[in-house]
Amino acid sequence: MKVIRHSDASFSQKLRELTAPSSLFDPAIEQRVRAILDAVQIRGDDAVLEFTEKFDGAKLVADRLAVTQAELFNASLAADESLRKAVAEAGKNIANFAKKSLRQNWQMKNSHGASVGEKFDPFQRIGVYIPGGKAPLVSTALMTITLAKVAGCPEIVVCTPPTGSAKDSFVNPALLFAIRAAGATEIYKVGGAQAIAAMAYGTKTIRRVQKIFGPGNAYVVTAKRLLVGYVAIDLLPGPSELLVLADETANPKFIAADLLPQAEHGSGHERVWLVTTSDKILKAVEKEIAKQLPKLARREFVRRVLDDNGWLIQVKTLDDGVALANLLAPEHCEVVTRNPRQVSKGILTAGAIFLGPWSPTVLGDYVAGPSHTLPTGGAGASFAGLTVDQFQRRTSVVEYNRASLKKALPAAKKFAELEGLDAHGESAEIRTKQ
Repeated sequence: MKVIRHSDASFSQKLRELTAPSSLFDPAIEQRVRAILDAVQIRGDDAVLEFTEKFDGAKLVADRLAVTQAELFNASLAADESLRKAVAEAGKNIANFAKKSLRQNWQMKNSHGASVGEKFDPFQRIGVYIPGGKAPLVSTALMTITLAKVAGCPEIVVCTPPTGSAKDSFVNPALLFAIRAAGATEIYKVGGAQAIAAMAYGTKTIRRVQKIFGPGNAYVVTAKRLLVGYVAIDLLPGPSELLVLADETANPKFIAADLLPQAEHGSGHERVWLVTTSDKILKAVEKEIAKQLPKLARREFVRRVLDDNGWLIQVKTLDDGVALANLLAPEHCEVVTRNPRQVSKGILTAGAIFLGPWSPTVLGDYVAGPSHTLPTGGAGASFAGLTVDQFQRRTSVVEYNRASLKKALPAAKKFAELEGLDAHGESAEIRTKQ
């Protein structure tokens, strides 16, 4: 990991390197993704099948892209009691949290006495991307599809990469069980940017959706960013990130144990930061990482991320640490300080905040309740994490009667006059002449 301290002569230069653009805006990745999108838009299923074989090693035909009822049945049979309990426990917390966030229809009287308000309807057909491949993210199925179900979306389309040999390609059974349990209505064995393109443009096999949700690698997130306009998207949830803000009261063992898992997903673009006022904590965390890393099954993935995108940073004050956190806009932010709730009030761009030593990020990843689909790569400065109301479409509703129309007419006519749009004014005034 890279170590920098506020006392370093090159501290400012190293901070500029630290805050360089993420993989979400890598021009080489963007160029490759554009080629995939163009191919899917032009050639549909043929391009999807070609990329599925190229990137996932799965040789499929169009009528085998959809997961069958037999596959769903077998996945259910394979689900043991511990999996069923874990899915049910997490699903309950996620659904209950989501229900609290649902937006409700409302109306009021405006100054003219007319009725104005909003109504919120579920999107009728949405797409969800669930990462698979190196790490089938069972939890992500619950953290996305459950919200669509609570919102009342009638058609929930899921794309996830296949695994297995070229001739025997399948979706991980535990992941398939969770996808179905959460409420998916269609499931396709398609991954990567080609899956996003298929849901956005539509193909003969996969009908287009209204909005796309879910995290993914740099290619998936770049595809989502490039397709805004063809389809709505939720946010830009790319490779995992964690920033731990700590003072001298923190437990270095806990910090190391939290930084390591956020680096193990395997894309190589994950990012982790320790920001601390204590040199003692910085050194102790560095030692703990060296001690804990060799025990991990995916240690080679983790080591690569720590070497490329891992930072141990000593700042002068906690205020400086908060300012740096806001600049980086991390996906996850743990505040392990005295009075963490008070310190966290200044953090305004994190995707999710975890307070104190007993709230590791893994609880947010799996079971706490809020969705773990969160903005990354600095997008947290503009995007919030996934919430159930993003599955609802807002429509304003206006209802005037004759009396309220007359009351509004003078102002409406004045605006029409100022803008030189006489037809606008006449469309209101003509009603008062009847």
